[in-house]
Order: sequence, then C-alpha cells, then structure tokens
Amino acid sequence: MHSFTHPGDWLHLDWVLVVVCAWLLIGCAGVAALRRFRLVATVLFPAGAFFSIVLMAVSLSAAFAGPEVAVLPLGLPQLPFHLRLDCLSAFFLLLIGGVSAGVSTFAAGYFRKGEGTPPGLICLEYHVFLASIAMVVLADDAYVFMVVWETMAFSSFFLVMANHRIPDIRRAGYLYMLVAHIGALGILLCFGLLQANTGDYTFANMRAQHLTPFWGSVAFCLAVFGFGAKAGLLPLHVWLPEAHPAAPSPFSALMSGVMLKIALYGILRVSFDLLQTRIWWWGVLLMGVGLATALFGVVFSTVQVEMKRLLAYSSIENIGLICAGMGLSMLFASYGMQAFSALALTAALYHMISHAFFKSLLFCSTGAVLHATGERSLGKLGGLMRYMPWVAWPTLIGVLSCAGLPPFGGFVAEWLLLQSFLFTTGLPSSFLDMLVPVMAAMIALIAALSGYTMVKYFGVIFLGQPREEKLAQAADAGMWERLGMLWLVTGCVLLGLFPNQVIALIDPVTQLLVRSGLAHTVADSGWLLVPVHMDRASYAPAIFLLGVLASFGLTYLLVRKLYHGRMRRVPPWDCGHPWQTARMQDSAEGFGQPIRQIFEPFFRMDRHLPTAFDAQPSYRVQVEDPLWYWLYLPVVWVVERISRLVGLLQQGRIAVYLMYSFVTLIVVLLVVKR
Repeated sequence: MHSFTHPGDWLHLDWVLVVVCAWLLIGCAGVAALRRFRLVATVLFPAGAFFSIVLMAVSLSAAFAGPEVAVLPLGLPQLPFHLRLDCLSAFFLLLIGGVSAGVSTFAAGYFRKGEGTPPGLICLEYHVFLASIAMVVLADDAYVFMVVWETMAFSSFFLVMANHRIPDIRRAGYLYMLVAHIGALGILLCFGLLQANTGDYTFANMRAQHLTPFWGSVAFCLAVFGFGAKAGLLPLHVWLPEAHPAAPSPFSALMSGVMLKIALYGILRVSFDLLQTRIWWWGVLLMGVGLATALFGVVFSTVQVEMKRLLAYSSIENIGLICAGMGLSMLFASYGMQAFSALALTAALYHMISHAFFKSLLFCSTGAVLHATGERSLGKLGGLMRYMPWVAWPTLIGVLSCAGLPPFGGFVAEWLLLQSFLFTTGLPSSFLDMLVPVMAAMIALIAALSGYTMVKYFGVIFLGQPREEKLAQAADAGMWERLGMLWLVTGCVLLGLFPNQVIALIDPVTQLLVRSGLAHTVADSGWLLVPVHMDRASYAPAIFLLGVLASFGLTYLLVRKLYHGRMRRVPPWDCGHPWQTARMQDSAEGFGQPIRQIFEPFFRMDRHLPTAFDAQPSYRVQVEDPLWYWLYLPVVWVVERISRLVGLLQQGRIAVYLMYSFVTLIVVLLVVKR
C-alpha cells in the first residue's frame, strides 16, 4: 500500500478504507451523542450518505483499473488482514455506495423520538453494518472474510432487534441469527477445502489449488449452502420473511438491497474465481435452486396481506432469478461457450444492481406509509395517493421497475435474463437444449406473477378510497425522506435509460470471471441494446420513452383542444352504482384469491368462513409456509430428543463427572497403546 503522506498518490483501495474508517467514526460519534436525536438524524446520517457517494465515485474509477492489494497489520499474530480491490469488488462497492446513499438520506428523516433503541446506538449499528459489508468484498483471505462476515451478521442482528421489546421481533432476530450461523459454518468448511491442506488461507493460494472434481463439488455445494442461507435461497429462506418486517424500514432496505447481494458476491467469488474448474451440473443445480426459490417467493408474495412481508417474499423471488442467471452462466462456461456465459452473467449482475435500487425504494416508501398511518396490513389502507403524493409517485416508479416494465432497470435485467435462456442452441446435451427453454418459460411465468403482485401492492395501498377514517390525516414524507427516495428513483431510471453504459461497467467483471463480455457488442449498436445480434433481439429505451411521452403529450393536447372548458370531476364509474364505498374495493385477500386457488398445493392454509348464523360475520384466511412443517419442525423434534438423551448424562453430582473423566482417560490410553 502506498504511503499516506500525499493523498494524490493514494490508491483506490486507500480511499475505500478512508470511507470505511469514516463510517466507523460516525458510528462512534453516535454513541457519544446517544440520545441527541436531532444531531444523529440531521448530521450523522447525512454524513454517512456523503461518504456513500464518495465510495460510489471511487468504485466507478476502480472498476476499470487493475487489481490493488494491501496487507494490514491487524488481527492475530501471523494472521494479518489481506485486502484486494478488483473489478468484482468495485462493482459491489458501487452497489453498496449507490444504495446506501439514498437509504442513509431517507433514514435521516425516518426515525422518531421514543422508538425502540436510542438513536445514537442505532447510528453505531447502522454504520458498523455498512463498514462490514464493504470490508467483505475487500477481503482477500478466509480469516478477514469470516471476521467481517460475522461482524456484518451481528450488526444486522442488532438492527433487526431495534424494537426488541416486541416478542415477535425477538423471535425473528433469533431465527435470523440461527440461520446466519448455520450458513457461516458452511462457508468456513468451504474455505477449509479450498486451501487443500496447505495451511495458507489467502485467496491467492486458493486460486492456485486444483481440487479434484469430487472435492471441488463438495466445496461448491458448501458455498451455495453457506451463502445461500444469507441470500434466502430455498429451503434456507425462512428467516427472511420474518426479519425484514421486524427491522425498521431503512434497515430492511439495506438488508434486501445490499446484504442479500453480498451473499451472492460470495457465491460468485468462490464459484467463478477461487474454484478453477467448471462442471456442468453445478450450473444446473444453481439454476434449479434459483428457479424453485423464485417461483416459491413470487407465489407467496401474491397472497400476502402485510406490506413488508410481501416485499420480503418478492426479494426471495428476485434472488432466485439472479441465481438462475448465475447458474446458466456457469453451465455455458463449463462447455466453453464464453460469449453466452458472459450474457447470462451480465443479466445476473444487472438484476443485482437494479433490484438493489428498486427494492430499497419500495422498503423506504413502505416505511413512510407505516409512519404516516401506523398500519402494516394492506386491508386497512387505500387511497393514500391523494394524501401522500411524494410517497406514491416514487413508489409507482419502484413498482414498475419491480414488475419488469420499460423503460426502467428491472425490465432491462429481466429482458437480458430471458435472452440468455433463449440463446441455448449449441449445447452438447440434447437434454439441456430442451430443459433450458422450459426454464425460460418458467421465468416468464414468474415475471407475470411479479407484475400481478406489484399491481396488488400499489393498487391496494394508494388507489381507491381510504379503508380507515384516520388515513385522511396521513402526513406526507418529510424533506430527508423525499430526497432519499428521489435518489433511489434516479437509480431506477438511469439503469433503464442507459443499459449500454451499465453493461460497459459490468464488462470488466465478466472479463475477469468468464473471459468474455458484451461491451464491444453493445458499443457498435449506438442507442440500441443488442446483446447478441441485431437479427435476434434489440431494445431501444430512449425511443420507447420518447414514444410514451409523445403519446401522453398528444392525448393531453387532444383533450385540451376538444374538451377545454367542459371538463368536470366526478366519482369513478362503478357499474352505475351511485353509492360507492371502500368496502366495494378489491381487498388484499380478494386480490390474491385466484392465486390461492391455482397454487393451493403450495400452501398450508387456515380458513375461517362466515356462516348465516354468525352475529358478526367475518372472513379470515392465513397462508403458512409448508416447509416449516415438512422440514424445520421435524428437525426441531429430532434435536429436542437428542438433547434429552444428552441431558441424561448431566446428573449434577461431582462423583459421576469424575467417573466420566476416568472412563475417558482409560479409553484414550487403550487407543494410544494400540
């Protein structure tokens, strides 16, 4: 690492470490101002947002530079911190900086006095979390990776437990920590295999090892298991629908938008960088797990009646789609089809950064609605667009992007993903040639259900009439909240309008991981996005946007020209019924009823239907995750039985424990003697 005497000589890695140290200092300042709410909200959180912007700028510059390494004299003796900044790390640092800048700005106006944990402590946990996730992508040995990974896990645990006085939140936090540590065990075992009995746990040494197909496959499966637990892959997803609703909304935004992507970074780093082999069934496995996760997440999101739980299941869906793209890239790479592998990997990375922006935006807007109304249930909301326009319009942008509609980033990501699944001709296996297009059809189904979910989310909350009288007093978002959401909206729009530039940013990453990229292909097409060839498919976001704006403008001019002075506002037409009420609107339960019927085998449902004899008729339906009953509860039962058997050894008498020691000593001596 260069000397720190002259900032002009600093490396990109030096500046990233400056940002990390600044976040830690801001966190310490929060502890010093533990209960000074105004200082924490209006000074410290905006300062954190400023350094997020600095990180984003440094990452943009580092994306096209060569790798930079450093060894810090920290940690244990003979175990210093090895750090490395390459284009893959720079891409994820860009994602972290871009999203956290908007979320930190939103958080400056989100918190209220007297809510849960003291504001200074929240500031500490928040910025330690940001610093730890930045260090995860810089780690260049297993030791520092696990240290900062566990720091990220513990800081996020405390963020989830911010309102720890509520029993459901404590339950969600403990569940999250349990799954996180199970995943960490898988990651640790994976690193143990990758070092191949050399005793050197640096990533450079792991790259130099050539594991046999068997041990390489074991390491890959452990990586998918360990990082998949943090990412929310099936069947290790159970913590995510519990933790995301429990955490305050800015933390939910960071967990969904950033932390889940850091878990996917781990899969990319191990599978494409540290492991030097590619086996075709690795890609098929990752595709299968990803699509199963995506289908599971989107189906469950359609039937949710609580805002943040709906978005949590939607995050599971998007993580599954990204994993499917990564698996397809690995499949192509195993057969030497580097160009198609680069296309699939580009689609996955594009989906990562797009999902980070629009899902963070949706969690922030949900937090604004929650603060303004005090309601989490979709069934008690409605008509908020007229009372909260500064929340409604950014939410509409996020919803359109999440639904995969042009001209926003979500559409480009899903379109590229579909193109990569459709360009499968040439695979040496006829079975795979048939299987992959079928998976493309499943992606189309998932995208359609995602659009269905977003229509439900936005329509039930913001359109129609208020379902509760108190909604008429809902206050719109404050200045800081508006600025944060507008920043995230800008990200969604730019990702949709400038796909060629974003692909050029992703190109160094695909060149590093699969030795190919799309930069030269898209550079030759001007404003058109042409992933493979003009004859196959193309997309022009600017032309599409101009067409949409022109159609709206023409409609406005025609209405002004033909009906000027004769327009009047009336209630919406309701099939001729003159007395429209909020009870006539679609409810969240009614909106999801067709999906519940179609996918009923996926659900475990508890229904309460009204009868003619009820004094106060009511309808209730509760959808539960069947994996709780098929997998987790049996495991809990087995663990409890084993614990009881082990507990029989605990007699509470010193004589019994001395006998155990004596017997153990005799057995050890007999073994050693042999």
